[in-house]
Amino acid sequence: MPNCSEKYDLEERTAKFGENILRLCKTIKFSTLNEPIIKQLIRSATSVGANYMEAVGASSRKDFLNKIFICKKEIQETKHWLRMLSVVADDLADELRLLRKEAQELTLIFHKIANSTKAKN
Repeated sequence: MPNCSEKYDLEERTAKFGENILRLCKTIKFSTLNEPIIKQLIRSATSVGANYMEAVGASSRKDFLNKIFICKKEIQETKHWLRMLSVVADDLADELRLLRKEAQELTLIFHKIANSTKAKN
């Protein structure tokens, strides 16, 4: 399981990521085309931090690993919705590019945590 400084940094990073998604979505005028994308994006992006918090409080290594895999799955889904949103909100290209970059970095972090945890078993 992560040490205290790693835990805090990733807790903060995943929370800020979710907050940034929420701030972005607040600026978008809903349409029938983008509404389902925005809703899915909000669900997946904000669940990353929530699932990481559950991982930190895991009752076992197996539980921790399961929650980390969920984090990885949710951040990958978030990348998909960011890509779809870029098609219907091309005026937000710069912001979406930065969020997709952060989502990719988080994917790599969760992948590394999962592999490191599995290797310790």
